[in-house]
Amino acid sequence: MQLNYKSLFLIILVVITSCNSDKKQHQFTNELIHETSPYLLQHAHNPVNWKAWNETSLAQAKKENKLIVISVGYAACHWCHVMEKESFEDSLIAKTMNLNFINIKVDREERPDVDKVYMKAVQLMTGNGGWPLNVIALPDGRPIWGGTYFTKKQWQKALQQISKSFKNDPKKFYAFADKLEEGIKSVDVIALNTDKPDFTKVFIADEVKKWSKQFDDEYGGANRSPKFMLPNNYQFLMRYAFQNDNKKLMNHVENTLNKMAFGGVYDQINGGFSRYAIDKKWHIPHFEKMLYDNAQLVSLYSKAYQITKNNTYKNIVFETLKFIEKELTSSEGVFYSSVDADSFNSNNILEEGAYYSWTQKELQSIIKSDFELFAKYYNINEFGLWEDEKYVLIKSTDDIRFSQENNIEILELIKKKKNWKKKLKQHQQKRKKPRLDDKSLTSWNALMISGYLDAYTVFNKKEYLTAAEKTAKFILKNQLTEEGQLFHNYKNGKISINGYLEDYAAATKAFIQLYEITANEIWLQKAAALTQYAITNFYNEASKMFYFTSKKDPSLVAKTIEYQDNVIASSNSIMAKNLFSLSHHLENKKFKEMATAMLNNVKSEMLDNASSFSNWFDLMLNYSNPYYEVVISGKEAKAKLAELNKNYLPNILVSYSDKESNLPLQRNRYTDNETYIYVCIDNTCKLPVTTIPETLKLIRK
Repeated sequence: MQLNYKSLFLIILVVITSCNSDKKQHQFTNELIHETSPYLLQHAHNPVNWKAWNETSLAQAKKENKLIVISVGYAACHWCHVMEKESFEDSLIAKTMNLNFINIKVDREERPDVDKVYMKAVQLMTGNGGWPLNVIALPDGRPIWGGTYFTKKQWQKALQQISKSFKNDPKKFYAFADKLEEGIKSVDVIALNTDKPDFTKVFIADEVKKWSKQFDDEYGGANRSPKFMLPNNYQFLMRYAFQNDNKKLMNHVENTLNKMAFGGVYDQINGGFSRYAIDKKWHIPHFEKMLYDNAQLVSLYSKAYQITKNNTYKNIVFETLKFIEKELTSSEGVFYSSVDADSFNSNNILEEGAYYSWTQKELQSIIKSDFELFAKYYNINEFGLWEDEKYVLIKSTDDIRFSQENNIEILELIKKKKNWKKKLKQHQQKRKKPRLDDKSLTSWNALMISGYLDAYTVFNKKEYLTAAEKTAKFILKNQLTEEGQLFHNYKNGKISINGYLEDYAAATKAFIQLYEITANEIWLQKAAALTQYAITNFYNEASKMFYFTSKKDPSLVAKTIEYQDNVIASSNSIMAKNLFSLSHHLENKKFKEMATAMLNNVKSEMLDNASSFSNWFDLMLNYSNPYYEVVISGKEAKAKLAELNKNYLPNILVSYSDKESNLPLQRNRYTDNETYIYVCIDNTCKLPVTTIPETLKLIRK
C-alpha cells in the first residue's frame, strides 16, 4: 500500500497537546559568529543559540536526546528576513527554542545537500516547499515535522506542542520518522534501464507538443504565476525550434525573452535579473538577484542574438555583464553569490524592493520635462503600478516600435533613455544599496564562466574571455587540490565544504568550453581529470547515475541523485552532456556509453514532464539529429572559428588548433600552408574545405 505522508503528518499533529515550557535553564551561545556564510552571520546576533550544521552539533543532539530545529534559508531571501525579525529575534521564542531544542541554521547555498533532503521531507509532509525551510527532527536528524514560513504565533505553538508531545510519547515520532525516511529515500530512486537506447525525433516531438499546451501565449513562459525564467528550458526550446524550423515555437521563445527583458524582473536601470516574478507579465519580482540566474541568462540571450540579431538581446547581455562586473565581482576575479531582495527605505527599515521602486512624484521631480514620454516608455500608469502608489519600471515594446508609435527618431530615443537612466542612477545613490552575499560558490562561478564564454563567442569582446579565464584560474588555484578534489565554497581565503556533483559538473563544462575557445589543451586535461574524479567518488555503478554527494562525505538521512532540471540544470544532466562531449574530444567510448546509459535511465521520467528534463532533451537531440565534430587546423584556425561563431550551430562540437596536436580530433591534420576545416561524425570526416560557407553547407545539408 502506498504511504500517505500528509495523513501521517496530520495524525502526529492530532496527538500533540499543549504544554508549559520547561523551566530548566541552559546556558548556550550563538555560535554562528564563527562562520563565513553571510546568511549565517545575519543570524549571529539572534537570541537563539544557533549552531552551524556539523558533526559536533548533531552529536550534541544525540547525546542530550534533544529534538533539532533545522532552519534553512539564504542571504537574499525576503521571507527568511521576515521570519527572523518576527520569531528568531524574539526573546520568548528564543527561550523556548534554547530550552527544548538544538537549533541549527543552514545556508542552503553552502549546503544544498542538507537542503535537498529536508525539502523533500517537507514536500512529502505538506505538498509544498520553499524558503525559509523550517524542520523539526529527531535527535538522530530524521525529520518529523516542518514547513516554510510560519508566523510568530504559529511557530511558538508548534515548538511548545511538539516538544511536550515528544517528551510524553516519543515512540509515535520515531514510528512516523521511519515511514517518512522510506519516502525520502524513494523519491530519487533511478532504476537501471536495460532496454536498448532508442532516442527518436518522434519521442521528442510528442513531448514538446504536450509541453506547449502549458505556454502563456500573451506574456511567454508558463501559463501561471509565479514565473521563473528557467534558462535551460529556453535553451532547449530555442534549439529544437531552430533545428526543426518550427516558427510557432520560435515565436514563443522570442516572446518569452522579449517579455522578460521588458519586465520589472529585469532591472531596467542597472541591468541584471531578479530571481522570479510573482505575476504573469514578469512585472513584480522578488527582488533578489542571483549569480546563477544572470549567468545562465547571459548565455541564453547571447545565443538568441546569434539567431535573431535582435539588438534588445545584445543590450541585455551587455547590461547584465556590466551589473555582474560592478556588483558581483571581487578583485580576485571570483564572483559573489547574490544581492538581497530587501534594502533600507527612507525610514531606515528593511523593505523588499525599496531600492528599485519609485513613486510618480519622485520620477516627475527627477525626469522633469521629459516625464510624459518617460511615463509612456516605462508605464507609469495602471499597468506599471505595484503597491502603495509605487511603480516598478516595465516596458511594453522594443525601442524601434516605441519610436514609431511616438513619432520620435530612434537615435533621439536612445539618447533620452541614456539620460533618464543616468538621472535615476544618481538618485539611487542616495538610497542604501541592498546587502551583498559575498561568498563564492564553485558551481555558480563555473556557470558565470560559461556565461562569459558564450557572450565572448557571439560578440567577440576580449574582456569577456579575460574575465572567464581569470575565474577559471582562480578555481584551479584556490578550489582544487592536488588530488583532484574540488571545494564548494570560498570567502576571505577560507574553504571548508567538500564539493558536490554540481561543482564538478559545472566546472567541467566550463573547462571544455575554455578549451574549445582557446585551444589551450590544459583545460581539456582538467575537464577530463575532474570527470574521472567524479566517476571515482560520485558514480553509482548499479544505477549508472551520479550521487549528489561524494562517497567521502558524512551520511545524511538519504543519499540524493539529482536528475530533474530546475532553475539550474540537474547535475546529472550536465555530467551526461560533459561525458558526451569528452567522448568526442578524447575518443573515449566508455564516456559515450555512460552518457547514453544515463539518458536512457531517465527516458521514462521525461514523459509528460518535459520542463523538468529540458537539459536531458537537449542531449537527446545530439542522438536523434545529426551531430558534427568541426575540426579546424592551420595557422588561420582562430580567425576561421570567429567567423564560424557568427552562426547559431547547436549540433556541433568544435576543436581548433594553429599548430600540431596529438589530440584524437587533431591528429595528423595540421599543414603549414593551409587551414583546413573537417566536418566529421564520430571522427569519420568528409573531405576538408577551406571556407566557412563551405563548412556551413556541409553541416546544414
